[in-house]
Amino acid sequence: MNVKAAAALAIGLVLSAGAAAQSWPDRTVKFIVPFAAGGATDVSARVLGERLGEMWKQSVVVENRVGAGGTIGAAEAARAAPDGYTLFFPSGSVMTANQHIYSNMGYDPNRDFIPITKVVSSPQVLVVNASSPYRTVEDLIAAAKAKPATLTFGHAGVGSQTHLAGESFNAAAQIDVVPVPYKGDPPALNDLLGGQLVYCVTTLSSAIPHVQAGRLRALGVTSAEPAAQLPGVPTIGATLAGFDNKGWFGIVAPAGTPREIVQKVYRDTRAVLNDERFKARVAAMGYTTIGDTPEEMAAAMRKESERYAAVAKARKIKAN
Repeated sequence: MNVKAAAALAIGLVLSAGAAAQSWPDRTVKFIVPFAAGGATDVSARVLGERLGEMWKQSVVVENRVGAGGTIGAAEAARAAPDGYTLFFPSGSVMTANQHIYSNMGYDPNRDFIPITKVVSSPQVLVVNASSPYRTVEDLIAAAKAKPATLTFGHAGVGSQTHLAGESFNAAAQIDVVPVPYKGDPPALNDLLGGQLVYCVTTLSSAIPHVQAGRLRALGVTSAEPAAQLPGVPTIGATLAGFDNKGWFGIVAPAGTPREIVQKVYRDTRAVLNDERFKARVAAMGYTTIGDTPEEMAAAMRKESERYAAVAKARKIKAN
């Protein structure tokens, strides 16, 4: 092929990609969620997907690919065609912590994905069964110190945001407990409700219905400020000075996805997040909307990755 032909082909490919981006989406868009249905990541994806589907006049479906702290879903999303029809909806830890915990993930969060936007953030909450003798964070810490390596702590899986929040709490409290991983928050809470665990650190959205129904007792939230959705529940920082840990969920695309599609998903998502009715809906579930730019998301992920590298090293967190 001569130089002119090669140049013409290159121009044609660019124009073709641009035309495809302008018509996107013209069929169903899929969000791969790496955690169980009913969990915080899943709920966030479904609530946003419903609104984006209305805007795009196309269905937005959620596919749950569960296991290994989100790495199974992430690896599948990384292999997806970079055409915008498969997007990845991870929790922050899948993009910023797993690389410090898993030795063979099947994906590289920096190489294999393009950040689009963080959608919502939320603190986690430390909960016990309503019949538990522990009524405060101080009670739980005292019991753990009195019986080292005895109390069981449930979380959504090794490297998940709730695991990291819980281990950050354990480190700050200087307690030795037995971590029990699950495939998402719902099964962990089921065992807490059934009396098989002493405590969980979980998402607000997962905990609120159980707390409001009187099945679980919330001892403290992980953010620096109280959560409006759990009035009267103190911050963990009120007991452990300076403690602050929030999780987030967002959208990334497989590497190679056209910039025009990335920008459209960002703009349309931000429009949904700025809608007051949507804000009120997710606030009731414990979320605060974000909507940062792809560049801002990338910078925040780099900073968070450095922090989680330190947590994983200090707590000796490694997947089997």
